[in-house]
Amino acid sequence: MTAKKQFRMGLMALAACVLLAAPAVSDTLRVMTGTSSGMLNVSMNRAIVVESDTPFAELSIANPSIADISTLSDRSIYILGKSPGRTTLTLLAPDGSLISNVDVSVTPDIAEFKERLQQILPGENIEVRTANDGIVLSGVVSSGAKLDRAIELAERYAPGRVSNLMGVGGTQQVMLKVRFAEMRRSVTKSLRSSVGFGGTVGTTLGLAGGNNVFADGDNLSAVLDADAETSATTASPASARASLGFAVGGVEFQVLLEALENKGVVRTLAEPNLTALSGQTASFLAGGEYPIPIAADNGGVGIDYKPFGVELTFTPRVVDGDVINLEIMAAVSGIDSTIVVQNGGFLVNGFSKRETSTTVEMRDGESFAIAGLLQDDFTNLKGQVPWLGDIPVLGALFRSAEFDRNQSELVIIVTPHLVTPTRGEALALPTDRVRLPSEAEFFLNGQLLGRNGPRAGAAAEVARQDFSGPYGYVME
Repeated sequence: MTAKKQFRMGLMALAACVLLAAPAVSDTLRVMTGTSSGMLNVSMNRAIVVESDTPFAELSIANPSIADISTLSDRSIYILGKSPGRTTLTLLAPDGSLISNVDVSVTPDIAEFKERLQQILPGENIEVRTANDGIVLSGVVSSGAKLDRAIELAERYAPGRVSNLMGVGGTQQVMLKVRFAEMRRSVTKSLRSSVGFGGTVGTTLGLAGGNNVFADGDNLSAVLDADAETSATTASPASARASLGFAVGGVEFQVLLEALENKGVVRTLAEPNLTALSGQTASFLAGGEYPIPIAADNGGVGIDYKPFGVELTFTPRVVDGDVINLEIMAAVSGIDSTIVVQNGGFLVNGFSKRETSTTVEMRDGESFAIAGLLQDDFTNLKGQVPWLGDIPVLGALFRSAEFDRNQSELVIIVTPHLVTPTRGEALALPTDRVRLPSEAEFFLNGQLLGRNGPRAGAAAEVARQDFSGPYGYVME
């Protein structure tokens, strides 16, 4: 190899080393960060004008869909907010150098929203902020209804982008007091008569009439007595009988009168109380469950249970201040022994039920009669001996009359109260006044309860009361 070729190969190796040791591409491409002028806030669908201390030759926006820009001069920029978001505005000098990068934040227009909020909900402590492309509401409002109004208004300015951090102040627990009052009155009156006569013409003949009953017998008194005993077994023990008879020769004559009058009054009263949080549903049942046979899937007989007693279900909502909206379902039911149905060899009783379901609105402590029923049933029955019962005056001896009247009156009254918790020592239970007797008190004196009850606290106050006076729940 000649010296010339060796020199060329050396130059090539030197060039390769120079290339390998050459600086990286970052030395030929320099990132111009420039100076930042901070955040520039622009309301959506609003425009602002900003000025630059340094004349610029060129400007650009990173995302034109968020904000639109235009130049008014070499120092003034017109910026229009188009949609919520953040982007970057870049300003370049005439020599191509970077002047500044400006962060542009486009937010919903909350200025108008704040004005409308103060107009619609004056006096409410509601704070409005923007977060990313939405609206954040915080603070405490006086009722749930005003909270819903604030959110509904915010949705018109930022649909689907409203964050609710508000709370509801005041009392939000409702105790509902329900009073069921029912009065039933019944009156039953009946008047029955029987007349009989008999004589002997060769053979003994007898005839007894009244209540559509005829009988033959050789002793008229025995026939009438048997008729009276039969009637007495179907009547109340309060019935009265009067018998008058005489005999002339072989002719006997006897009259029997039966009178019955029943009066009854039944009073039913239930006062369930139930407490629930605003917007939550609470239920109450004081009674039991009645087993009812039903057909099972395998062909056998299953048992289903039907509740009965005093039932209450309600959903309270504190609308504004002390205004309460109530959704109520109240019922009073019981087993009706007069209705019996046979199902698969089982005898099942029917049910009598009073039920109402409604929605009302009232203030704290006010009462509302949500349901009422006045029912008046009466029955008149008359039985008589054909033709003889139609005779004036004397026909009364061949007739029987019954009168039955039943009246029922039901009222359901509800009273809501806004309540707050209290200390347990301030509450008294019905059992606080009860103390078990000692052996001497029970065996020697025959006392079912001890004499000395609690001496202090709410239990002592209840123990000092007597069953002869008013007792029950204390609302205040």
